[in-house]
Amino acid sequence: MRLREELVADRDAVHELHRLAFGSHGEVVAALVQALRDDDPEALSLVAEEDDEVVGHVLFTRSLLDAPRRLVPVQVLSPLAVAPDRQRRGIGGALVTHGLRLLDERGVPAVFLEGDPRFYSRFGFAAGGDLGFRRPSLRIPAPAFQVARLSGYEPWMTGTFVYSDTFWQQDCVGLREDDSG
Repeated sequence: MRLREELVADRDAVHELHRLAFGSHGEVVAALVQALRDDDPEALSLVAEEDDEVVGHVLFTRSLLDAPRRLVPVQVLSPLAVAPDRQRRGIGGALVTHGLRLLDERGVPAVFLEGDPRFYSRFGFAAGGDLGFRRPSLRIPAPAFQVARLSGYEPWMTGTFVYSDTFWQQDCVGLREDDSG
């Protein structure tokens, strides 16, 4: 497996990867990826490649932490996708680990996400609420709101995590109630 930055030539494969990995929400997630790319040209977009095929993708984009002293630029990990037939082989973990290392080298103090604590805790993520951070929406289940504090983090950096406008415009913050019935 080879990890590398996403190229423009990978975009169709990345779109299809998210569409397949996220099932009924695949088109929404694929649209979010495109909107985030448009909003944040400096985004860290990584792919995992096997046999010249894109089999995994992770995107890290800018967000803010509304701390008491000042706004702090942070990153959000979203989304992460692995081809359904390649899951549970370490591809997603390798992408997360590699991305966190690159962001740490760039001085990013913290990375936030919404996700499964059983998966992400292996990579240094912990419940944000337990560490002095507030969720940007009550629709985010408390255990799913997670943060990885990197070496640029300082103890005063607490407060409310603020998603970029793109997440709100795409309605991709937290869980919506099922109105089907």
